[in-house]
Amino acid sequence: MSRKRIYEIAKELGISSKDLIAALSDLGMTDLKAANSVEDDEVALIIQLYRDKSAVASGAEKASTESDDSSAGDAPPPPSKSAPSSPKKKSASGSGSNRPPIVSVLGHIDHGKTTLLDAIRKSHLASHEAGGITQGVAAYQADLNGRKITFIDTPGHKAFTGMRARGASATDIAILVVAADDGVMAQTVEAIDHIRAAGIPMIVAVNKIDKANADQDKVLNDLVKHGLVPEAWGGDTIAVPISALTGENLEELMEMILLVAEMEELQGDPNGKLEGVVIESHLSTSRGPVASVVVRNGTLHEKDFIVAGATYGRIKAMNDEMRNRLTEVLPGEAAEIIGLQDVPEVGTAIEAVDKQADAKRLSQKNRLDVMKPRRAQPQLTLEDLFGENVEEAKLVLVLKAASTGALEAARREVEAIGVEGVEVSFIHAGVGSITESDILLAATVPENCLVVGFGVRADANAARLADRQGVTVQTYDIIYELLDEIERSIKRLLAPVYEEIRVGEAEVRELFKVPTGVVAGCQVVEGKAMRSAHVRVLRGKDDLFTGEVASLRRFEDDVREVQVGRDCGIRIKDFDDVAVGDHIVFFTLEEVDR
Repeated sequence: MSRKRIYEIAKELGISSKDLIAALSDLGMTDLKAANSVEDDEVALIIQLYRDKSAVASGAEKASTESDDSSAGDAPPPPSKSAPSSPKKKSASGSGSNRPPIVSVLGHIDHGKTTLLDAIRKSHLASHEAGGITQGVAAYQADLNGRKITFIDTPGHKAFTGMRARGASATDIAILVVAADDGVMAQTVEAIDHIRAAGIPMIVAVNKIDKANADQDKVLNDLVKHGLVPEAWGGDTIAVPISALTGENLEELMEMILLVAEMEELQGDPNGKLEGVVIESHLSTSRGPVASVVVRNGTLHEKDFIVAGATYGRIKAMNDEMRNRLTEVLPGEAAEIIGLQDVPEVGTAIEAVDKQADAKRLSQKNRLDVMKPRRAQPQLTLEDLFGENVEEAKLVLVLKAASTGALEAARREVEAIGVEGVEVSFIHAGVGSITESDILLAATVPENCLVVGFGVRADANAARLADRQGVTVQTYDIIYELLDEIERSIKRLLAPVYEEIRVGEAEVRELFKVPTGVVAGCQVVEGKAMRSAHVRVLRGKDDLFTGEVASLRRFEDDVREVQVGRDCGIRIKDFDDVAVGDHIVFFTLEEVDR
């Protein structure tokens, strides 16, 4: 029996997947997803249910219209057709219209990322003009039945996360490529963690299914171990078996990309504020600084004044992936631009301004902002990192170890540390030295993130990057040192808990008014009275006031403490409403170990 996906049924009905899922949910068919597949008899039922619901809604709307017409006898005539009302303007905060999704392809080395991009480029290039495609733009558009997808052709998840570390997000959807003959590998896990940290949808492309030793079930089982349950197994992860070499199922993969884009409601306003990201840059001997940019919102025009981080300029020329000259770049599109003063860093956000003077001023401000943290953020200690006490806290870790066994042991022991009120989470755990990729990932996390090495060190480039980004890196060779330091760090995240220690009590026998307030003449009836202690004023069973001692005197002398059975004068800070017969309890506060 054949099966059909929900989004395919929606296309037959001429509606969006989201509308169909919403309608079926109203009818009691919940938890359906656009990529779910159903049997033929279920397809017929879904179509019938939707048509019945639409017919009922249409009938109700018609009855409502007829009722309105019958009661409109005294209503004023409608406006004349010769004077139509002006069209509604989209507000500045409006999301605009649908735009092409921007897609990055990540995965383990040799699993076919480049082959996949090349295969889509050759078979579905949006522009079919003569001539070879250039690698300079670092992005290209593919076309599937008139719907476009923008693919970013960047070197792996390091570049992907590097953009986010600089505050820019270029990607809407990530494709995770996993080879069917190899399964989930170390860089695959790293890519999964980077995508999760980015918080964007992920589609798994199970590549190389044409190979004789391909084992798709093994790949799916490996994915489940890392929390990615395929939708075919009842989960949320879309997994598409493909062969980038033969082109098998490439169109289905593109369909899934467009489906996710539809569900995410990716939109851009061509008339809105420009939002773009530099995805590649270099210095050309003949053309000067060259940058490839992708536009997420607004429109980039030739001759615009733009700012890209610490550099600026006026766009002299823009080219697409075929080196065709462009006059504008719309949301979801990419282009190579010429005209900047310097080469911008990859991941830098771009914005348009009206005048060259504004562009220069803003770029100078950005340059100072970039330089300040590099001078002001030395390598932080754990005490600096967790210096602020909070009621509920989260400790985020990137953990690297020398071997798989050491990694699993360290992770298991860290997870076993139980401190109420603190959540410990790993955004990445892997084998090998601490790299720039680990530092970049830690730099993008909104919470305080600690990079920990167990039996490994940070390489030179990673150490320099950690200094620049202000990321804390700690390395240990003994697991107990690692666990003790992390446990101390966790406890420092929480506000301390104190216990009251009662040290004495005095009874008020007389009152004396002085220029600074009221002094209570007391006798110590228990323990001792201490000037450094906290006090609580009791009147019968009522607790009147809790505070501090302003002064403690015995006869004419200021004293630190007065023993039981002796008289003294006590003035309480910020409280003069004391009365004869009141009792003053002295206590100290001691921090309790958690």
